[in-house]
Amino acid sequence: MSASREIPRILVVDDDEGVLRLVETILASSGYTVFGARDGRAAIAEAIDHSPHLIILDLSLPVLSGLDACAQLRGWYHAPILVLSVHDQEQAIVKALDVGADDYLTKPFRPGELLARVRALLRRSSKQPAGQATLRVGDLKLDLARRRVVRSNQKISLTRTEFDILAYLARHLVRVVDSEMILQEVWGRHHGQYEQTLRVHIGHIRRKIEPDPSNPRFVLTEPGVGYRLTVPAKGRVSQA
Repeated sequence: MSASREIPRILVVDDDEGVLRLVETILASSGYTVFGARDGRAAIAEAIDHSPHLIILDLSLPVLSGLDACAQLRGWYHAPILVLSVHDQEQAIVKALDVGADDYLTKPFRPGELLARVRALLRRSSKQPAGQATLRVGDLKLDLARRRVVRSNQKISLTRTEFDILAYLARHLVRVVDSEMILQEVWGRHHGQYEQTLRVHIGHIRRKIEPDPSNPRFVLTEPGVGYRLTVPAKGRVSQA
């Protein structure tokens, strides 16, 4: 590993203390910076705090399952997730990959294979940012990890669908997003005739986040194309 390059940070999540320590030892002995978590909720908190280059995630976790943790992480975290689990059934593997895992390795595992998969995932993602859990747009703070929107320490209550739309626009900040892309992201590939529903939700979002919903400054319509989330002239964007 070149001394001029940043040492990759890897988060290991497993409720089995023995497995957790074993994986940490294997990775640390290969020169990686390693930290651990014992449940799904703690994993999300550690990912927010440390922005790891890779997460190794067990599925059978307390508090929040590995599948649910993976799905929540994928709302903002873009670096690789490697599932390490005792479940070797095809259904479990497919579910993990469908919610956002990049690779799947079953226990018991061979240290050499674990390290090889880690190296491969890190190589493929070396130019991709891990993602930011929090984004400021003007005086709005979007907490993508905890699914909250705050202005001046006051929470703005959004429905799940409203948040998903706003978060998707935030991940493509200042870029025009085609309505079809939003529909697929929020309602799935078979979204049907939801375009009118999308317009209704955009209206609801504006009433909740815009100082003057009739003259929106944040969520702008691009006629015939879609929408974009912008930074008001006096605002700014920063990572928090």
